[in-house]
Amino acid sequence: MEKSMSKPIIRILLVDDHFVVRTGLRAIIDDEPGLAVVAEAEDGQQAVKLFRDHHPDVVLMDLRMPGLDGVEATRRIREEFPQARVIMLTTYDGDQDIHRAVRAGACGYVLKDLTGSELIRAVKTVHVGKTYMPEAVASRLAESRSRPELTPRELEVLKMVVTGLSNKEIADALRMSEHTAKTHLKSILTKLGVRDRTEAATAALQRGFVR
Repeated sequence: MEKSMSKPIIRILLVDDHFVVRTGLRAIIDDEPGLAVVAEAEDGQQAVKLFRDHHPDVVLMDLRMPGLDGVEATRRIREEFPQARVIMLTTYDGDQDIHRAVRAGACGYVLKDLTGSELIRAVKTVHVGKTYMPEAVASRLAESRSRPELTPRELEVLKMVVTGLSNKEIADALRMSEHTAKTHLKSILTKLGVRDRTEAATAALQRGFVR
C-alpha cells in the first residue's frame, strides 16, 4: 500500500533480536499509511544508539534480549530522552515483567500474539501521548501493585530457591545464618501466596521474578 504523503509520518524504531520478528513487524508497518520504520536494532545497546541517531517517535521494544534487555534499554533511553515513547512487545506476560517495564518508562505493553490492527492501534495511541495496555495486561499490573513487594534480599533468596539450593546452601552463599535464610523463605512464601519452595519456584518463573 502506498504511503500517504498528506499526513505526518510516525517514525518507528524496531528492536528485537530475531530477524524474522523484525521482518514481520516491518511488513505490518509498511502496509499502514502514516507509519514508517526508520531503523532496526537487534539488542538493547544498539537500540539506545539508534535512538540517539534517529530520534524516532515510537519504539517497539522486545523485552528479553541477550546482553542489554528491553527494560534496561528503555530505562536508559527515557533517562536521556524523557519524552521517548516505548512500547514493550513481548511473549512474556508475567506481572513482574510488566511492572519492571512500566517502572522503566514504557508507555505500552503488548504481547506478540496481537493482530496487525492491534499493533497499529498501540503505536498510534502511544504516539499521541497516551498509554496502551490490553485489559489482561492492565489487570496483571494492578494485581501486582496490590501485592507486597519482595525485598532485594528476598529476591536473591528466591533466585537460589529456583536453582534448587537448600536453606543451608543459600545461607552459605549469602553469608547468613540458616535461620535467617528460613525466615526470608517464610516471608517469600507469604508474599507470593504459595505453600512451599516448589510452588515458590514455579511462581517466580511464571510471574517474571526469575528468568
